[in-house]
Amino acid sequence: MQLQYILFIIILLGSQLTGFSQEVITKKTATGKAKSLYDRGVKYSSNSIYTKALADFEKVIKLAPNFIDAHIQLAMVQYDLKAYAKAETSFEKALALDGEYKSRVYYMLATTEAYQEKYDEAIANYEAFIERAKPTSDTEQNLKKRAEKHIKNYSFLKEAKKNPVPFDPQSVGSNINTIDQEYLPSLTADGQTMIYTKRIRGQEDFYQSEFRDDKWQLGTPILEINNPQSNEGAQSISADGRFLVFTKCGEMDGFGACDLYFSEVRNGRWTPPANIGAPINTRAWEAQPSLSADGRTLYFASTRKGGMGESDIWMSRRNKAGKWSTPVNLGAPINTAQKDETPFMHPDGATLYFMSNGHPGMGSFDLYYSRKTENDSWKEPTNLGYPINTDSHEGAMIVSLDGKTAYFASNRDFTKQEDEQSTTGTDIYSFELYEAARPKAVTYVKALVKDGNTGKPLQANVEMVNLTKSEIYSSSVTDTDGEFLVCLPLGKNYGLNVSKEGYLFHSENFALDALQSLDKPYLLEIELFPIPTETASTTSPTTSTPLKSNPIILKNIFFETGSAELLSSSFSELNKLYGLLNENASLRIQINGHTDNVGSDTDNFQLSDARAKSVYTWLIEKGITATRLSYKGYGESQPISTNDTDEGRQANRRTEFVVL
Repeated sequence: MQLQYILFIIILLGSQLTGFSQEVITKKTATGKAKSLYDRGVKYSSNSIYTKALADFEKVIKLAPNFIDAHIQLAMVQYDLKAYAKAETSFEKALALDGEYKSRVYYMLATTEAYQEKYDEAIANYEAFIERAKPTSDTEQNLKKRAEKHIKNYSFLKEAKKNPVPFDPQSVGSNINTIDQEYLPSLTADGQTMIYTKRIRGQEDFYQSEFRDDKWQLGTPILEINNPQSNEGAQSISADGRFLVFTKCGEMDGFGACDLYFSEVRNGRWTPPANIGAPINTRAWEAQPSLSADGRTLYFASTRKGGMGESDIWMSRRNKAGKWSTPVNLGAPINTAQKDETPFMHPDGATLYFMSNGHPGMGSFDLYYSRKTENDSWKEPTNLGYPINTDSHEGAMIVSLDGKTAYFASNRDFTKQEDEQSTTGTDIYSFELYEAARPKAVTYVKALVKDGNTGKPLQANVEMVNLTKSEIYSSSVTDTDGEFLVCLPLGKNYGLNVSKEGYLFHSENFALDALQSLDKPYLLEIELFPIPTETASTTSPTTSTPLKSNPIILKNIFFETGSAELLSSSFSELNKLYGLLNENASLRIQINGHTDNVGSDTDNFQLSDARAKSVYTWLIEKGITATRLSYKGYGESQPISTNDTDEGRQANRRTEFVVL
């Protein structure tokens, strides 16, 4: 009797519980007023009448709390209204009714959580969506790819915000930043000239500003390049400020939508823009160039065929004849399946800065850097970090020669300086780049080449040689003003040779292999002396002024320590001397050797004589007639500097030649 009573109670409770439970209602099973209100809410929502849609979906849920589609639609409206906390709650209620009803609810829930910076929860729900994404649905497979990217981004982002990098942006000043938009800055190597793009009422033009008296001067338009009928922008200025590569779109002589153009400084003025031509430009989009410091390599962004994604970074090299090679895609790990753009190759020749929305980041476009290895491959790009990068769109960035200062443009609301006028839109800022993201140290040589007799500037050939590899690092010709500028990354030894037809050459040595930093560049005045002829051995070919008979120091002739054996790093200079003699058949010279005062007079004389003879012998073996050459050692008898310092003694240990 007691057992039957217990069974009766269980059956009774079961029937009561069944009565309290309700089945999940969907848009297919809904009926009556709940169905009509739901349908009306969907129409309001599709027409962006969110207030009425919100009211209808809330009414539906009161009538039918288990109407799962109503919860989802309510959440979507709340999401569109950016009420992310409410949308999160509504999505969670839908999943509580049936976690397997629509997998995309997990995706939307994750997105609302990401907007609230709930990154762990967002990652978990993106992963839940990935587990449930239908393999037969193209839409869900595309969302799956997005979810995978979001997981990488938010995994990075949550750590980046925990470990912010130093970042204190400062406006470059009201002489550049105005109520109009200024962006895409580029700098010459000496940091004294900035060229940037300015947008006024939709018209993009180039402006130039000079850095004097510790501030940027008033920017002025570059009239020779700017065209009121077209836009100019996204430019790269060469290290010496004499060659500009930039983007123009929709031109009559264009190959595609946007092409790369160039202009050069000649006789103090910019030449008219010229299309850089094939194979750089194609029918695709080519833009955002970055010219290497030696002027021989061009990096740019393009949507051309053969890339890895929507837009990639490409590279082309210029040969001695001035022709550009067929561009090569930088490939992975730089380029991705999405957009990789705005390359900036630092003058160190090894550090590339660029923007991308394909690498893990803060969302949208972020800024990255990558370093080139010894075998010319690229290391995995590094995100510059938060708060340099945010969930906003971060664009192009350049870095000064010393690597300490970065420049970029932004429309973010940075605090203005007290003396800064109110601006709108995009402005140019600078900030101190933190140590880990800095490029290798770089210095530069800036020189004026002039006639040693008249003092007038000379157009001369300038060649910088990497002595370690015995290969040309850069070559150029001075302008009519006789000036040149060459960037030199530290960590290598360089030999400079300046030459001109009818003149004796000049050499310099820059031993930078042991240097880690250098505060000041090399500023030189280089004198070239005319070669005497048989008919006028004491006068310049261009003047009747008596020719100075200064010795020409061969600063890139090197020997084994305490020996007369020539090192291989001397061959570049020796070949220059051979070329001078070979091209001037009447020229006769004497090779002189000198030492410092370390050691005995006798030993120093013998060493200097033997070293001079080594150069003499090398030239004869090369084919120069012995009657045109002589040699002599002077030991320590003719110092040109003090012997009390290492630098002085090094200067005194020299090989030179004089014209006979």
